[in-house]
Amino acid sequence: MKAGKQSLILAASAALGFCGTLPSRAQESIYVPLLTYRTGPYAGSGIPIADGMHDYLTMLNERDGGIGGVRLEIEECETGYDTKKGLECYEQVKPKKPVVMNPWSTGLTLSIIPRASVDKIPVLSMAYGLSASARGNVFPWVFNPPATYWDGFSQILQFIAAKEGGGVEKLKGKKIGYIFLDAGFGREPLPLIEQLSKDFGFTPTLYPVGGADMQNQSSQWLAVRRDRPDYMIMFGWGALNPTAIKEAARINFPMDKFVSIWLVGEDDVKSAGDGAKGFRELNWHAVGTDFPAIRDIQARVVDKGKSQSPKDKVGGNLYNRGLYNGMLIAEAIVAAQKVTGKKAVTGEDVRRGLENLDVDEARLKEIGLSGFSGPVKLTCADHNGHFPTYVQRWDGDRFVKDSDWIRPLSDKVDPLLEADAKSYAEKNAPWPVRAEACDNKS
Repeated sequence: MKAGKQSLILAASAALGFCGTLPSRAQESIYVPLLTYRTGPYAGSGIPIADGMHDYLTMLNERDGGIGGVRLEIEECETGYDTKKGLECYEQVKPKKPVVMNPWSTGLTLSIIPRASVDKIPVLSMAYGLSASARGNVFPWVFNPPATYWDGFSQILQFIAAKEGGGVEKLKGKKIGYIFLDAGFGREPLPLIEQLSKDFGFTPTLYPVGGADMQNQSSQWLAVRRDRPDYMIMFGWGALNPTAIKEAARINFPMDKFVSIWLVGEDDVKSAGDGAKGFRELNWHAVGTDFPAIRDIQARVVDKGKSQSPKDKVGGNLYNRGLYNGMLIAEAIVAAQKVTGKKAVTGEDVRRGLENLDVDEARLKEIGLSGFSGPVKLTCADHNGHFPTYVQRWDGDRFVKDSDWIRPLSDKVDPLLEADAKSYAEKNAPWPVRAEACDNKS
């Protein structure tokens, strides 16, 4: 079958929400399902993420024959960013012995966290999901590097304080608006916001946006114009993001005071035209294609018709987010092979690999991603790392780096994470006490 025809069939299957049956796997293969959403109101965010993950892993097959001599079996299952469909995908792929689950939805992540230890499948919810799952002693099967949503909110607050000319003391007396998807994802930081507003003396004003109303935010932005917050922070996804940016531009809210968590792509800001100039968001990886690994993707995957991504979308912010996710999957498999001495590793092995993940500068250079992101290292106790992020600014054409690296306010965030992890276990009693061995003793 020609690659182009095969891609059309795969795309049609995804659009129908069908998790296709692949040919029987070779004895030596590693099965990596990708729970993606290429359809529906969140597709604008989901498509580039899916392409980045798929293309990086496919590139490893094409360039290296897989990982450690074992090919990866990559399969997408369309969830539509719907938790029910996502759970159907989870059940469909589970019998095929996946080595890791990538839910790409906080709602779906929350639903499968209790299943992970039973099904022996690690959950990689990269910088999303339950922030408290960073605590490996409570959640040995869940990993959310390189930063939690709570870390991200604290990093945005520090950026705002720096713009005001100092540290967090500059937040006192400020009114900070929070526009968010009124679902598990957007509500996740609310306890942190409540605590930090007391600690730092700012007044939060909340603007929830329901999933059915993402493209109709006129009432929220009329309220913003009335309330006149000093800054706006956004936790949006899918159609919420471009709509919010266009509405902010329409009411002339100053874009240099509008900052998002790390979930906005180029198409989101382009939709607002020149009015989006100055919009900012967090990031922890580079945007662009000037990396050997991405050039290999272009040559071996995109140019060969083995990708669903348009060529001009490769290197975009959310495409590279998916690529980073694919890199974490691959490096967890590498670590699992090293820890176990096995080539065709299992989900239990990859969980151990994730707890031994150590992608340092030398390793980033080796895999063709030097300068793409900072190092990432996880341990048995810390499944996140709480790594720094930076702020990038939309200059009307592309995102450009606009700050130094910002570390999270760990002294404020960590105790809340610890308390939230304990509360989660108590509310879901009897929550299993960690029995998994720790290779790194940390």
